[in-house]
Amino acid sequence: MRTKACILGAGSWGMAIAYLLSKNGHEVTLWEFNPDEYNKLLSHRTIPEKLNDFKLQDDIEVTNNLEYAISDAEIIILAVPSQSLRHVLKQIKSYPPQAGFVNVAKGVEVKTLKRMSEVISEEFTPVPARIATLSGPSHAEEVIRNLPTTVVVAGSHNEFINLTQEAFSNQYFRVYNSEDLIGVELGGALKNIIAIGSGIADGLGMGDNTRGALMTRGLAEITRLGISMGADSATFAGLSGIGDLITTCSSKHSRNRFVGERLGQGLKLKEILESMAMVAEGVQTTKSGYELAQINNIEMPITTEVYNILFKEKSPQVAIEELMLRKLKSEVW
Repeated sequence: MRTKACILGAGSWGMAIAYLLSKNGHEVTLWEFNPDEYNKLLSHRTIPEKLNDFKLQDDIEVTNNLEYAISDAEIIILAVPSQSLRHVLKQIKSYPPQAGFVNVAKGVEVKTLKRMSEVISEEFTPVPARIATLSGPSHAEEVIRNLPTTVVVAGSHNEFINLTQEAFSNQYFRVYNSEDLIGVELGGALKNIIAIGSGIADGLGMGDNTRGALMTRGLAEITRLGISMGADSATFAGLSGIGDLITTCSSKHSRNRFVGERLGQGLKLKEILESMAMVAEGVQTTKSGYELAQINNIEMPITTEVYNILFKEKSPQVAIEELMLRKLKSEVW
């Protein structure tokens, strides 16, 4: 069934979703607030710094008018960075939409430690029932090449979840569903912290053993925190957990792994971020994850050391040595 979809945010993932939904036969509008990037979309049908050698289909409408973008939409896909989501939602409230929201940002708001669905709920009264988060191992660079990809959409409104599942799915993009919104959102956000750690190890010249250890023990601490916050432990063995973790820790497309790699090579965080055209969500999520661990009294040693490297200028080599020399213990989750 043809659906009218609006994507807010023309980052690499926002453009890839617009491409995917248009390819699936839906009516698609893509909104971008940044004037320079909006003009690039108009003239090039892409933002070359974010997705090169790619062009949006001609039937995708591009606009910088938010009210127009969301008018009559049945699905609004929130593809803005997690730390900017609340600002965009406040603008939407001026002309409340009837559509359901599908969040695709992977982060936890730093100021409030809220998940993205919680941010959406806080900004609207009454709280919209149709709120979902779509997450999983899904680099935009591969979605636009039609490479097989599987993700999960989570929420409590079954009709809207089914609509989203059907709107996104095709022969190379498969969507599963889940009721564990907490777990899906935390898995997608917190794995970026471990990806930065994996990149740091790569930048230091460490090997597969190190990456395997970081991913496995990283998953353990993500799962511990998730359970303490009400998530189902099984979710972290799925697409938004270990699936996304493996992909993000290993891929050349991962912005978070890139940040870590440059840190491991001796660059400063400020100069790394200034050189990037896209947002590495894991940097701010490291602050959120660290604080959530303190509040919930959960041991998260890898998250703590990534936090110390990013924001306390701790030596990456010293951080890894201290992780290895902690008190010996059983392998528990």
